[in-house]
Amino acid sequence: MQSKFTKSTDTVHKEKLESSIAYANWLARAAHGGGETGFEVKTVFVGEGAPIKIKCRNDKGKTLARISDTISGNYYTGKIPIPDNIELGDYVYFEVELPKHGLNETSNHIPAGPPVNIMNMKWDKKEARRGDILRLSADTAGINDGEEIKVIIYEFDVDGAHDKIVEIPVTVKNKKIELLWEFDYHGDIDEIPTSEELKKYGKNYNPPEYFFVIEVDNLRFGDKQESGLLTFKDCIEIRLHDKNGAPVANERYILHLPDGSKRQGRLDGAGYACEKDVPPGKFRIEYPDSPKFS
Repeated sequence: MQSKFTKSTDTVHKEKLESSIAYANWLARAAHGGGETGFEVKTVFVGEGAPIKIKCRNDKGKTLARISDTISGNYYTGKIPIPDNIELGDYVYFEVELPKHGLNETSNHIPAGPPVNIMNMKWDKKEARRGDILRLSADTAGINDGEEIKVIIYEFDVDGAHDKIVEIPVTVKNKKIELLWEFDYHGDIDEIPTSEELKKYGKNYNPPEYFFVIEVDNLRFGDKQESGLLTFKDCIEIRLHDKNGAPVANERYILHLPDGSKRQGRLDGAGYACEKDVPPGKFRIEYPDSPKFS
């Protein structure tokens, strides 16, 4: 609704802005016993640092949890612990109070669910190359067959700044999760340190590693790499033929890799060689004894 300002514009005026609670919502479809369920509260014209109180109840009026905190930027989010012994079939909601403003709001109601657990998270391989089809699997507890959950694959970072690769929805079947994923390298090759940079710290090239986590109704499993780490191991196949299509045997080659390092070798009698465990990215092959092939 638009309002018309009718007062003089060359005079200072004081206007009172009405505070309110825009909404209070759960961030999950169900509140699972033994877990924490996320929620959010959005306010309007509430001062920075204003006190906020959250009280979680079931439909019978029993208090399940309390939170006292302060609000920032007209927004508050958090997680409410749900008791292990919550009754299945019950519904839960939370009440919001801004005591300084005399404001109250009640959230939507969501069903109580059983405790959820994800076990035996694993890859079917320890190493992968471009184009490999990988199987991700896990066992579940407290999740109904047919329910959709989310699998998220990350590239591992030793400092904890893991890069998200992809999110894939998966349906639970026979209390299990199974997913086929075609592997391809998704990293930024510009971020791969050169061999010279690594030498400064006495290190060698370390191939990218991957793990996956599973999200169920705002609950996360696998952040400690329980799936194990999948290692990216790329290889370069070299085949050399002359202009008539005949293989060039025993030719010496130099392989210039994207991290600045070099590898040298000699083709076999069929004009073939394979260099394993190379960093991803563009490369160049040099044939020093036969520049015409370079």
